[in-house]
Amino acid sequence: MSQNKTISESIHKTISLEKDDFFLQYDTPCIEIGMLIKGVMRGFVHDNDGNEITTHFYQEGDMIIGSYIPKTNVVMSVQALEKCEISVANYSEVMSWVNKDKNITEIVTNAFQKLNKQLQSRLVSLLNLNSVEKYTLFLKEYPSVINRIPHYYIANYLGITPTQLSRARKQFIDKCK
Repeated sequence: MSQNKTISESIHKTISLEKDDFFLQYDTPCIEIGMLIKGVMRGFVHDNDGNEITTHFYQEGDMIIGSYIPKTNVVMSVQALEKCEISVANYSEVMSWVNKDKNITEIVTNAFQKLNKQLQSRLVSLLNLNSVEKYTLFLKEYPSVINRIPHYYIANYLGITPTQLSRARKQFIDKCK
């Protein structure tokens, strides 16, 4: 067994969450980082009126963080949408190995790049795309979750109503025929 494998294995543990359990909660210190092994999760915030706004979906292989900086307060809540298994580690400990351990550096760098790309894509989508284009982009970015999560969460994520989502889905299907 290589040294990298030993370090990677020694800093994490696997936990299970039931549907609706929280991995991270808004405004609490971000002390853990996770890699989703099994399941689907959603990140969300509350607007000024107390409504939940879905900001992100996590699927197998995604890194789950509540802040880019360890020990700062989590910027969104992350909740299981189905039973989940997560590889969890102390965030500060993981970051202490970045630039010292090639494997950990690569994992963290790739995960942060993916999260940043998804965030940029979401901003462009919300500002510039119609509902069919938003739905098409969603299917491209989250291909494995479409039948695993309630459609009202997808509509919320896309910034459209469930009725608009239903119309967009029909137009998408018609376009693909």
